[in-house]
Amino acid sequence: MIAVLRLAALCWLGAAALVDAAEFKLWKGGPAPALVLTGLDGRVHRLSDYRGRVVLVNFWATWCEPCRDEMPSIQRLEQKLAGRPFTVLAVNLDEPESRIRKFLARAKVEFAVLLDPGRRAARAWDARILPASYVIGADGRIRYHVVGEFEWDNEHVVSRITELLPAVRGRR
Repeated sequence: MIAVLRLAALCWLGAAALVDAAEFKLWKGGPAPALVLTGLDGRVHRLSDYRGRVVLVNFWATWCEPCRDEMPSIQRLEQKLAGRPFTVLAVNLDEPESRIRKFLARAKVEFAVLLDPGRRAARAWDARILPASYVIGADGRIRYHVVGEFEWDNEHVVSRITELLPAVRGRR
């Protein structure tokens, strides 16, 4: 319980300080860690299965206000890129499914929500402050990252993500 309270405080304090400073930064770290998690849909989702697609991996929790606040912009981003090789994987940090489902019923998001029991994936991805997001290129490499609340559907971000989308074969 103490660990949860510490993480909540870190999320709140860190995100509050970073809301205005959140930037869409080029990734300068290493390769994307493995990601193999079960979704609320009961399916196992592997990041490697999404090779050839651009993927937004977003670490979040229902108790994290900045996480909740950015969800609508993530949904709008997914809608703007509908029909394109783009996927959102929202990784929830160790919360009961009932709490997640209750939140999602109100938030009305359509992207995949994955469960991270024990926060193993969050630790592997070094997602210490929430929300933490990573844009993975079609080649499976992390291209951008954002720490803190962010407007995912702004034109600058949509343009950068669109540049990462693989060309559709047969088009000129």
